[in-house]
Amino acid sequence: MKVLISGASVAGPVLAYWLDRYGVETTVVERTPALRHGLGGHAVDLFGPATDVVQRMGLWDEITASRTMIEELTIERSGGRPVHVDLGRLYAGMSDQHVEILRGELTRILSAADPSEYLFGDSITSLTDDGAGVDVTFERSEPRRFDLVIGADGMHSNVRRLAFGPEESMRRHLGGYLAVYSLPNLFDLGTRMLTHQSVNRLVGTYSVRQTGQSRAMFLFRTATELEYDHRDKDQQKRLLAKEFRDYGWRVPQLLEHLEAADDFYFDAIAQITLDTWQRGRIGLVGDAGYCPAPAVGGGTSLAVATAYILAGELAAHGPAGLRSYELKVRRMVDLSRAIGPKVMGTIIPGGPAALRLLPLAASVVPKLPTPVQRFIWSQNAVGKALGSTPLPDYSALTKSPSPGSPANPVQSGGPGATPAP
Repeated sequence: MKVLISGASVAGPVLAYWLDRYGVETTVVERTPALRHGLGGHAVDLFGPATDVVQRMGLWDEITASRTMIEELTIERSGGRPVHVDLGRLYAGMSDQHVEILRGELTRILSAADPSEYLFGDSITSLTDDGAGVDVTFERSEPRRFDLVIGADGMHSNVRRLAFGPEESMRRHLGGYLAVYSLPNLFDLGTRMLTHQSVNRLVGTYSVRQTGQSRAMFLFRTATELEYDHRDKDQQKRLLAKEFRDYGWRVPQLLEHLEAADDFYFDAIAQITLDTWQRGRIGLVGDAGYCPAPAVGGGTSLAVATAYILAGELAAHGPAGLRSYELKVRRMVDLSRAIGPKVMGTIIPGGPAALRLLPLAASVVPKLPTPVQRFIWSQNAVGKALGSTPLPDYSALTKSPSPGSPANPVQSGGPGATPAP
């Protein structure tokens, strides 16, 4: 069986790794010329079944060694005293195993463990499914035929657009936006993240120890949905500068470095609400199929867990595994859709009452006994979603060497290389 995966961020490399372990010939195509190792992207969390998956991959020690090491959160508000949150105790209360890591670092680790063929600097232009296989054309590479094609290419999935239709018909906007970019380490924060909240606005900054830089993060709500091109970074920078030009606090210093940021990320806090993630021999995994919304929590762990399950089902059942995978992850995905609307009210205060109470609640929870914190977490929408589906054991399908063994990826235009014309 030959499988093409579009996307080399999180779900793509996890899926490719496990398919290779099960003896499936796998190719990964990625639009960017090379992976941004350790740079760009915001901090993401791994917990619940995702930690079990990366442990089975033999990557847990490397991932924990690459964690952000942000230990304290300071929340400032106009007219209020700063609130300090012990993140170490908060995370320990959530789970015995939790790690916060930069998305770029996670991508680096996952892709380095995967020996699949990678086509960097390329993208799919057409998919023709004739029932026995899928003929694929690319922007740069020669046409090829695969038994299956999987879209693991994020909320703005190219595979989903080609096989399922326009994004607008399956996107649910939750009313907010997220922006992240790197800049010089202006405030020497060490292991502390500094934030400032106001009604409908949140700004944060934290140090990135791997690069010696820092990262700025902006979240905001708007009364109406913004119109912009998700690939036009200059347009998005102008939108962000306009939204925060009169904010005050340390924002003017942060915005001074906006124009020069080459890793700028901006997107709507929105969900993908497809009812099915398969169409013939084409399937979707992670944010491409069921993004719970950026910034609300759980999306990265959901992508890791579901990619693992998809690989096992395909190895066990061939193309029919697309259907069994959908059945197995359905409850996890459905519960994850409840996360966004609930969390939006906590991460971006919607009124004066939330602005007063939420920081205080965040500081109190880590001080509670661990069993009480675990109970609170078990009732949380993210905890319920990720804990709803036990990970199957597919070890009997394994054909390649044990997890954690050295890999020598075959990479066309791999990291640091210029793609061939």
